[in-house]
This record gives sequence, structure tokens and C-alpha cells, in this order.
Amino acid sequence: MARKFLYVIAVLIVLFIAGRLALTFYPEPLTRLAFTPGGAFEAQPPVAPNAYADADRWISRPGKPEDPAQWLPAGFKAEATKAPVAVFFIQPTSYLKKAHWNAPLDDADANRIGTLVVRASASPFNAAEQVWAPRYRQATFGTFITDQPEAQQALDLAYGDVAAAFDHFIASIPANQPFIVAGHSQGGYHLKRLLADKVKGTPLAARLVAAYPIGWLVDQERDLPQLGFPACTAPEQTGCVISWLSYTDSGNAELMIKSYERFAGARPAGARPARYLCSNPLTGGVGGTTPASANLGTMVPDARLENGTVKARLVGARCSQDGILRIGEGPDMGPFVLPEGNYHVYDVPLYWANLRADVIRRTAAWRAL
Repeated sequence: MARKFLYVIAVLIVLFIAGRLALTFYPEPLTRLAFTPGGAFEAQPPVAPNAYADADRWISRPGKPEDPAQWLPAGFKAEATKAPVAVFFIQPTSYLKKAHWNAPLDDADANRIGTLVVRASASPFNAAEQVWAPRYRQATFGTFITDQPEAQQALDLAYGDVAAAFDHFIASIPANQPFIVAGHSQGGYHLKRLLADKVKGTPLAARLVAAYPIGWLVDQERDLPQLGFPACTAPEQTGCVISWLSYTDSGNAELMIKSYERFAGARPAGARPARYLCSNPLTGGVGGTTPASANLGTMVPDARLENGTVKARLVGARCSQDGILRIGEGPDMGPFVLPEGNYHVYDVPLYWANLRADVIRRTAAWRAL
């Protein structure tokens, strides 16, 4: 299993190299042209109510053979017991083609890449007893770089699948079991909507240990009231939200901010400027500057890209005034950092062991209530 880390890294390359090249060599209009579907949005029926009873609709779920979410890096010793919590994880974008606005469920490349991405990005959460990660008709990569109305239609279709999968997840775990919702990038986008639609103001709210929309911005003024949950300001707080985007100190987050604002809706006249949530993954709180000595372990590839190694004290964390997590000059994670100091690919691996510890700590805190 560990040797397959080569393929995890290869997948991350595939996922982001297109964006890397476009952002490096083309202005924004040409980036849209290169990655945005040219055809009309293809309306599709909503997912059948019982669709997610089919194990094949899940990348990861309890009992699935060779479950990718259960991957661990070589040499890492897992905890003796699992945290008594269930995790619903929404994968980032693994469909890069422009043939469709939404990934066909039978697209071999999207399914293969999706499986490997879940292995890389959901693995900190396998400290929990259960990890569930659905396949869904995700919006294509180009959706996030265009102003065309089809983009929102594509995201709405994808969300319908995610919502149906979440309903099945909740129906499948014990009625009194706490749960975590997590996602990265596009997964973080859908996670925010899921909280507002399915958890806020319902009996489920009391069972939420934490929500982790990592790699997607959360506006503290505009989003948190809609989500119905506050930011996590303390390491043992529960029923709260954790989010960050990783950039070097000199990195430029303008394009990621534009992508967020494209779908966030118009800001009311006279409203204050955006105040993006910057959770500090090394403290479990919000904001501040924390040295690399507090980093329990970054998961990095080896020189031959055949394995993953957890290396402690590799990178610190500093929340800047613009709500972006700054990581100094950035550690050597290989050649796949995006332009302008963007470590989006490594949002989770940079703080892999701290995120894992965060899941365990908050679950214990919820159980102690």
C-alpha cells in the first residue's frame, strides 16, 4: 500500500499541473478558454433516493476492500484504538476534462484519480472508526475559472449527489454517533452548503464534532451565520468550523479569492470587506503565528516518489491579515507547488499529523460533554 504513494503524487500532478501551466503561461482569459467546457450544460435527473445503498457509489466506506481512505504512510504507527466518530469526506476535483460540465460516473480517469486523491487527502481522518467518501458527478475543473451560468448549474448538480450520499451516511451510522464532515477544494465548497442545508437547526447539529472545509474560503461575516456553526477558536471546541488555504509569505492568493467570490453572491451595499477564516492547524484555534516546532508531522514524498514519510517540525503557520495561511518560504515538497506560492495541493499533507490529532482530540472532547 505504501509503495502506491507514487501514484498518489502522480495524481496530484495530474490534478493541478493543468492549472499550474495555465496560470504560469497564460492570462486569466486564456486559462478559461483552455479549461472551460464549450458546450451547453447537460441537464440530468437527480440521483435516485436509494442510489448510495450501492457500494460502488462510494470510493471509501466501511467494509470496502482496499479502502483508499485507510492508507497510511510507510513507518507511521497508527493509534491503538480508533476515535469513536464517523467521517463524511467530500473529495476535491478529479475530473479535468472539458467534454462535460459534470463528471460522468463511469469516467474511468475521474474514478481512478478520485480513488487516489481520497487516499492522499482523507488519510488523516482514518484515525476515526469510519470514513465514508462518495463518488459524485463533480463539477469539472473549468467550472471554477469561468463566469458562465453553466458553472453554477454544474455545482448544483454535483451538490445533489453529495446531499443524497450524506443522507445515506447518516442513515447508516448509529443514531447517537457523533460525526465529522470534511472536504478539500471543491469538496469544501459542497461541505459548506451541506452544513447549511442538512445540519444547521436540526438534531444533527448536536452530533457534529467539527467541519473541515479545507482549501475553500470561509467568510466569517457572510458564511458562518449561514452555516449555523462558529469558527473553532480552541483546540477542544466542538460543533465548529476549521478552514485554511496555504501560501508562502510572498504568495498571491488573488485567483483563489476570485474563485470563491465568483460563487459567494453579491456583497450587500455598505458591507464590510471579506474577513476570511484562517484556522491555525498547529494550534487548533484561529489566527496567530506558530513555529515549525509545533508541527507533529508533514507528509512528504521521498526522492523517488515511491513512498510517503511523516516529517515533524518541517513548516510553521502564520495567519495573515487577508485570511490566508502563510507558511514562510515553503518547504521542499517536490516540483508540484502551484504558481505564486500556492501550496493548495498540500493543504492537508503540510499538517497531516496535526490534523489527525485534531480529529482525535475534538472527538474526545465531544464524548466528554
